[in-house]
Amino acid sequence: MDFTLTARQTHFRDRVRDFIAREIAPRDHDYHVEIERGDRWAPSTVIEALKPKARAAGLWNLFMPPAPAIDPVDDRFRFEGEQLTNLEYALCAEEMGRFHWASEVFNCSAPDTGNMEVLERYGTFEQKERWLRPLMHGEIRSAFLMTEPAVASSDATNIETSIRRDGDSYVINGRKWWSSGTGDPRCKIAIVMGKTDTEAKRHQQQSMILVPLDTPGVRIERMLGVYGYDHAPHGHGEVVLENVRVPADNLLLGEGRGFEIAQGRLGPGRIHHCMRTIGTAEMAIELMAKRLMSRTAFGKRIADHSIWEQRIARARIDIEMTRLLCLKAADMMDRAGNKAAQLEIAMIKVQAPTMALQLLDDAIQAHGGMGVSQDTPLAAAWAGLRTLRFADGPDEVHNRAIARAEFGRHGA
Repeated sequence: MDFTLTARQTHFRDRVRDFIAREIAPRDHDYHVEIERGDRWAPSTVIEALKPKARAAGLWNLFMPPAPAIDPVDDRFRFEGEQLTNLEYALCAEEMGRFHWASEVFNCSAPDTGNMEVLERYGTFEQKERWLRPLMHGEIRSAFLMTEPAVASSDATNIETSIRRDGDSYVINGRKWWSSGTGDPRCKIAIVMGKTDTEAKRHQQQSMILVPLDTPGVRIERMLGVYGYDHAPHGHGEVVLENVRVPADNLLLGEGRGFEIAQGRLGPGRIHHCMRTIGTAEMAIELMAKRLMSRTAFGKRIADHSIWEQRIARARIDIEMTRLLCLKAADMMDRAGNKAAQLEIAMIKVQAPTMALQLLDDAIQAHGGMGVSQDTPLAAAWAGLRTLRFADGPDEVHNRAIARAEFGRHGA
């Protein structure tokens, strides 16, 4: 088993790492000052200034894996990006995870990445031209509306939003929340999951449809806080859809195909989150180690107290184990496909945020009062990563899949 990176893997990882060190790290303070003192819901001028540099450097749309052979019937649309494999992108995404806002600089931030993959894989030429092209160029942002406050959305068959055919249109009624990205004024399009046929088989009732956010009847009722953070200028909205009428052509793939699309979207999305999470963990262990070596307590450096030696050692071990599992999952997706890698994706989706949250908690403890303040990125990172234990399926759902696979291996 060879763990050596290929020349191409090293090439892209190092280019992203160098760009972050050269262009993003020096602007981190400017970014936070701008968000705190200006119009917090306006697009960041710091990010917007860096996007052309990333694009010119060939570090743009890195998330999209190589496309299958062009459809000979319709080859009019080509996605513009470097077409890295999942494994190659994993190494780049880890570097992006060191700064929570870095991925947008490379046009690689959620939920746009998942939505672009959906449009690329399942969209018509017309849908791609209208929505994927501006997303691909970083001109607009998007949202994904699936979770609902009235039902346990961990079981997506529970969703109640209605998508009803009426002539040449669909009429949509429902309430969604945790609609990430809806606070951004550039958010122009949402992919909405709802039910088109409540009498069909359980997993064939749901469909996905494209809804422009300026459609009459779409109302962002409020922005939700995450442990006190509103995550401006991105944000997570509670959205009401009241008699929202869109053309029938806005439906993706066909009625009853919502679960099929969701599985195609969530697999890559889950692992992208995990890749960035490892980068966040690396940021946290660096800050923790530097803090422990710079402070004294009870007559010696805090770093020399055995409890902190144990915590630092455990953190490094956990990061390395988690990275290996993440890279294994990415490699399986490349070699055997997303479906074959479902178990590995489930395992890393549970492991990565759990690992990083413990590490961040220790890093906060090492910083004392400073750790819970805005003077380090640790508290905000903890709040953001804590949501990953819900996002793209809660831990319990993934653990259930892992356990059932294990029972299947050892059953009669």
